[in-house]
Amino acid sequence: MAVTVNPGTDHPTLPEAELLRHQRTIENIFKSVKRVLVGQEDMLLKTMVALLTRGHLLLEGVPGIAKTLSITAIAQAIQATYQRVQFTPDLLPADILGTRIYTPSDHAFHTRFGPVFTNFLLADEINRAPAKVQSAMLEAMQERQVTIGEESYKLDDPFMVMATQNPIETDGTYPLPEAQLDRFMLKVKVGYPNKQEELEIVRRYTGAGTPTVETVATKEDILAMQRACDLVFVDEMVKKYIVELVAATRRPKDYGLDLGYLIEYGASPRASIYLTLGAKALAFIQGRAHATPDDVKRIAMDVLRHRVIVTYEADAEEMTSEKIIARILNTVRVP
Repeated sequence: MAVTVNPGTDHPTLPEAELLRHQRTIENIFKSVKRVLVGQEDMLLKTMVALLTRGHLLLEGVPGIAKTLSITAIAQAIQATYQRVQFTPDLLPADILGTRIYTPSDHAFHTRFGPVFTNFLLADEINRAPAKVQSAMLEAMQERQVTIGEESYKLDDPFMVMATQNPIETDGTYPLPEAQLDRFMLKVKVGYPNKQEELEIVRRYTGAGTPTVETVATKEDILAMQRACDLVFVDEMVKKYIVELVAATRRPKDYGLDLGYLIEYGASPRASIYLTLGAKALAFIQGRAHATPDDVKRIAMDVLRHRVIVTYEADAEEMTSEKIIARILNTVRVP
């Protein structure tokens, strides 16, 4: 991969031809996925952001709005391994990670690997599994390895957890622990399609034949794009803006915001990292070799909404983390 250096800095940057080549690959993936997915442009974009930045994605929305379909289609568009696990209350950690099995024929224990050993793991309705199972995912999501017995095994590269959850049913569900929520780079809320999109869905899925996804990229293409995305330039002023945004979730009074009594915990430093990476990915997808404050603002809600924990007072005043983040974005000065 040929690189140059930004004038006045020691930061390498991608040549225009390299950016255009990767942008065409991304466009081909989007085009292939849209053969089965109607609308949901934002969800598709944020899935690609998480993929390019080696992050994990949590989709939240009511049933029937193509959360699982979008994730499945992305995986099918890329020639990589893919596993789907339906999370249920009786699921055990070994059902995901794997376990040690004794075989009488050779009087020895052997490792049986679970579905987590894949490139794309779809954790469907992740909030239906108990905390013990959810916690078993922490090592895989952060360290990208799994410990079975006394041995640790590296996961495949690329590796991405794409999880869905249903916000309207509470029976038989277990809220995700804060530690695991923080492992997800993005939490994207998915809404209903508009009337025109829904009409196209009806036409496409009630006619002759079922649309299919065409494989248009390989996992080597994804790894190359991830390395290229790392080279997107982020100016020092943009980095400072990101740190200011995150600091405002912890000390809102310093920014003239009377929000302190509404925030139990602000965002962790992981939020600053993911804001930077997310801004890079948005710029990269658009064929730019540098990130802007607009990129930061565009990804901020999805990075921060599950990291800003509100108080009981906020619940009483119907003040959600999203409303708090919106006020912060409108207050912190943009460079």
